[in-house]
Amino acid sequence: GTSDPYVKFKLNGKTLYKSKVVYKNLNPVWDETVVLPVQTLDQKLWIKVYDRDLTSSDFMGSAFVALAELELNRTIEQVLKLEDPNSLEDDMGVIVLNLRIAAGFLLSCLILLNERCERWIRFTLGHLAMSFKCTIFLHLFIASKTSLNLGHVCVFMRSMRLSDSLRKNQLWNGLVTITLLEGKNIPGGGLAEIFILLKLGDQRYKSKASIKDFLNANPQWREQFDFHYFSDRKDMLDIEIWRKDNKKHKELLGTCQVDIAALPTKQTNCLELPLEKHPGSLLMLIAVAPCTGVSISDLCVCPLGDPSERQQISQRYCIKNSFRDIKDIGFLQVKVLKAVDLLAADFADFSDPFCVLELGNDSLQTHTVYKNLNPEWNKVFTFPIKDIHDVLEVTVFDEDGDKPPDFLGKVAIPLLSIKNGKQSCYTLKNKDLERASKGVIYLELDVLFNPVKASIRTFKPREKRFTEENRKFSKKILSRNVDRVKKITMAIWNTIQFLRSCFLWESTVKSVIAFAIFVVTVWSVELYMVPLALLVLFAYNFSLIRTGKVNNTQDAQASKEAELMGLDEDEDEDDKESEKKGLIDRIHMVQEIIIAVQSILDEIASFGERIKNTFNWTVPFLSVLACLVLAAATVILYFIPLRYIVLIWGINKFTKKLRNPYAIDNNELLDFLSRVPSDVQ
Repeated sequence: GTSDPYVKFKLNGKTLYKSKVVYKNLNPVWDETVVLPVQTLDQKLWIKVYDRDLTSSDFMGSAFVALAELELNRTIEQVLKLEDPNSLEDDMGVIVLNLRIAAGFLLSCLILLNERCERWIRFTLGHLAMSFKCTIFLHLFIASKTSLNLGHVCVFMRSMRLSDSLRKNQLWNGLVTITLLEGKNIPGGGLAEIFILLKLGDQRYKSKASIKDFLNANPQWREQFDFHYFSDRKDMLDIEIWRKDNKKHKELLGTCQVDIAALPTKQTNCLELPLEKHPGSLLMLIAVAPCTGVSISDLCVCPLGDPSERQQISQRYCIKNSFRDIKDIGFLQVKVLKAVDLLAADFADFSDPFCVLELGNDSLQTHTVYKNLNPEWNKVFTFPIKDIHDVLEVTVFDEDGDKPPDFLGKVAIPLLSIKNGKQSCYTLKNKDLERASKGVIYLELDVLFNPVKASIRTFKPREKRFTEENRKFSKKILSRNVDRVKKITMAIWNTIQFLRSCFLWESTVKSVIAFAIFVVTVWSVELYMVPLALLVLFAYNFSLIRTGKVNNTQDAQASKEAELMGLDEDEDEDDKESEKKGLIDRIHMVQEIIIAVQSILDEIASFGERIKNTFNWTVPFLSVLACLVLAAATVILYFIPLRYIVLIWGINKFTKKLRNPYAIDNNELLDFLSRVPSDVQ
């Protein structure tokens, strides 16, 4: 029943200013000052209101002001009725503005100022405009001879105000950790899947499905979710519980809300939430904790640029602090400098580029540089690192007025591959990171982290991503996944055939050698030799890489796959046509099954490739960590009898629920492998 409105000001079809977003409010007060240059008065200033959404913006109405009807040097208040010709609503609301066209003395002063005073002009006009307080205050300057200097002033102010607005709306100052435990007496009979949707502001999560039948009305999830918390927004946590039966029909079983601002901070709150207008309840843990390390600043005040501050941050992640604040793993600083030779997305062969930086679920954004294919942002962003195996994604978009932004290019940089303090030039790629796009981007990255904390985090579940679009069927991806599974299957089959040939004595020499190895191994092997043999395999592969006989990267394979993808582009065009002509109709009834098969094939292939890439030293940090674990296992198995090890393991498993009733089960081996990239990644 609320909206997140913001306003755009347009002149001659161009967006000159975008206000901040006022969240959860149908009577927003922006209290902003805007300075806009105009050359003639025979124009209309359009004011358009939008509702900010997660993926796009919804139009809420517009109004215009005829500049010729305004009096010079006189401030007037106008109440404009918002209209939308495509809406059935009669009353779209109103917007209140104070407007003033300024000329005369201020214009004469500007004409007398020369180029050397330009910085002083920027500061003076910025201070002058900011000193006014009103709902929305517009200074419209009539510029003739001074249009160039005045344009610089207004662009500077607009960028400054937009940057301030973006900074305020983006920076979260807390973290809400929600542990979804179980439902009690959930309504609805029959065998069905029960899942939960959680929403806080524009952040959304979907839980895994828990099976509910006639005998069990208490489905369990045991999942953990992290939300960003903005203390000034006062958002409510909305919870919906859904039921999906075998026929894929969905039914809303109940809702509930939690006022996050009312919860005490720095402690875990156990809540049993009754469903509104329905029987049943949800049991969950909610913890609200302050969050530091998120910032947006200019180059001159970057955190790691100050030696004392850099020393302080480095000290926080030194080895002696390895067991203090175990979740605070590291610190990432990103300098977004500039981009060169971007794709022209507008009709006038220009673009209005801005950058979005994503690290896991954390996202920050630069301001927009208008009408420029070689933009310079010169901004510094900092993120707290929650998992050293995350990938920093930097995406360049073109702001496209009322429409969703156009994609210009993207780069993905694993945190473990960053070289501190080195300015690097990255070629932009397409959305799938398969082929190069047009343009390059200049970044300077620094990452500081504690290796002990990062290693412990490796054996815990990965952070869940915010709710994304459902996977779609793709002939290309399905074919690729089939080929990947076929390679793994053939490797296993060839191994079986080799053993079979040894048993059948197809080659006498080979069978004699295999028989001798079998007898010696069975006669002398001890349990501790199993992890020791795996360590030998790691050492062998490492020696091959050091001598240059094997390349541990996937560049060759990636380039080969990219060529195949490029060859498939022409086929994709034909595929789109064929899909329109009936392919989707033919597979509509079994589409979910095909998508499930596509996903299962991907999981099977990725599992095998990750094991291979662990031994191939594709990510040295993970391979070293695996070697340390295997070395520890070798020592333990050598000195401690197996029965004691099994006894300790069993006692831990049986008493885990008693020691921590709300513990989330996980498999440490699978969590480790989830950090190893597959060949496609």
